[in-house]
Amino acid sequence: MLYDDTPPEQLGAIDDDRLRLIFTCCHPALAMEARIALTLRMVGGLTVSEIARAFLVQEATMGQRITRAKGKIKAARIPYRVPSSEDLPARISGVLAVLFLVFNEGYLASDPGKEAVRSDLTLEAIRLTRLLQALLPSDGEVAGLVALMLLTEARRPARISTSGELVTLDEQDRGAWDAALIAEGHALVRERIAAVSAGQGHPGRYQILAAINAVHTSARDVRDTDWSQVVALYDQLADIDPSPIVALNRAVALAELDGPEVALAEVDRLDLSGYHAYHATRADLLRRLGRSADARAAYEKAIELAGNTAEVAYLTRRRDQLAT
Repeated sequence: MLYDDTPPEQLGAIDDDRLRLIFTCCHPALAMEARIALTLRMVGGLTVSEIARAFLVQEATMGQRITRAKGKIKAARIPYRVPSSEDLPARISGVLAVLFLVFNEGYLASDPGKEAVRSDLTLEAIRLTRLLQALLPSDGEVAGLVALMLLTEARRPARISTSGELVTLDEQDRGAWDAALIAEGHALVRERIAAVSAGQGHPGRYQILAAINAVHTSARDVRDTDWSQVVALYDQLADIDPSPIVALNRAVALAELDGPEVALAEVDRLDLSGYHAYHATRADLLRRLGRSADARAAYEKAIELAGNTAEVAYLTRRRDQLAT
């Protein structure tokens, strides 16, 4: 149990037990990874195994991390409340990271025993992020995360086929996308671009990711996608988040701009052998290059590592379509 002997308090416009718990778990006394892991467990309801997959670490390692974080909250007697306005900046980055990971788990669930897409998680993440936006209306990253979630959620009706297989962005029926969510997301992205242009801060991770999704959802057909703009935005994102995951996603866009051979050279430099999307990306690039045997091996590795049933079905079909 988390420490809580604080009397009930009035929180004004924001009175939400789950948001209070998120802020408790995201106390700056905890290391950032511990904050995120504990909140995913306590608030998102994710299993230790699901959280470990999100962090690309062993389940035992993640279990120990969560246990230590709980112990520190109890020992430090960290109160159960939404912090005061002056304390918010120290907590907000961890809170946003948690909400983004909860949303991602709903967007593509990692547990093969659960639904491939968990709208309960995506919708709850959106609800909580909207509450944060009401609490911090001038925070660009909060607005960026709302926009990112809306533009991603808008595509949910087209992401799983009637046979239960993942439908990739290039094959989705764009007429099935939620136009209202896209319009709201685009409006938020435009507001942030205008604010940055007016000298009101610099775009952070979520604002850039929202802008990338705005490019995708602006195209009526995948052939209309402005891939040069997508690559440029990933370059901007890499400046502030030089992670291999960002580099992998950039390579996917680069393949559309400069071809699969150029993209494969970028992907092969990355140290992501334990990540299923790395192998799935390699498989697709190798397939496009006509290297069927190499593509098959990459698909099989991706299938082995993937937990999402819809994604496994998609990868299996693509593997089986390869020339023998």
